[in-house]
Formats: sequence, structure tokens, C-alpha cells
Amino acid sequence: MSTEHNPRREYIRHTADVPIQVRTLEGDEAAATGRNVSHGGLAFVSPMCPAEGATIEIAIPDVDPPFNAQARVAWCRPEEGAFLVGVQFLDATDAFRSRMVEQVCTIERYRDEVREREGRELTTHEAAEEWIGKYAGRFPVASP
Repeated sequence: MSTEHNPRREYIRHTADVPIQVRTLEGDEAAATGRNVSHGGLAFVSPMCPAEGATIEIAIPDVDPPFNAQARVAWCRPEEGAFLVGVQFLDATDAFRSRMVEQVCTIERYRDEVREREGRELTTHEAAEEWIGKYAGRFPVASP
């Protein structure tokens, strides 16, 4: 068994299928889709592969308030005609906030699914209460 450190296995990862914007410090921009998020960072599918070690800016504009953070590229690998990119947040507060963004997006998806599947219209607050009651145990508590 290898004793080599693997940053991709350091934290528990949770699915995060959210649209994000990625921008390199050189100004290259791309629309990407979040794949998973952990306390330490984020993995996303992108048409570009930033250099390992590069600092990039990540934005999730579809939440209120919008999420913006800087991250360092930990790894990048080809995947189905695009790239899977893993990044580590530079600020622990950003890592915590990204978990909250993930939870908000998940609750909104739950609200949409209930509307589609059951025909019930829930407010965001009602959807959050239902979702938390059913699924919040799947989100381990992380402190900033």
C-alpha cells in the first residue's frame, strides 16, 4: 500500500451538480459544472484544463448572494471530451461557504423535483424544512 499523500482523498466529497464560472488569472473564462465538493475544495467539469498549481477564480452566480472564491488547481485530467479539474480553496471560509452553496442548490433541486413528481408547490423555506428533515444527515457538520 502506498503512503503517498493524495489530496483527492483528504476530505469527504458530496455531489454538487451546479453551474459555475471559472476564470484564470490570465483572463481565460469557461462555464463549468460542479461535480463534487468537500470541505477542502471542489471538482468540476470544464472545457479548459488550468495548469496544476495555478490560482483561479470560481463563481457560482445562481445563488443569492453569489459565491466567489479563489482556488488553487490541484489536478486536471481528461474526461469525456472535457476535463475534470480538482481545486483547493485558498481560504477556509470559502470552503465552508461552498458547502452552504451546495446545500442551497440541493434544496432548490428538491423543490423542483417535488413540483414535478408530486405537483406540490413549496416555498424555499418549506422545501428547506422538508429536505433538512429527510436528508440533512448526509451533510456532515463542517466548521469554518
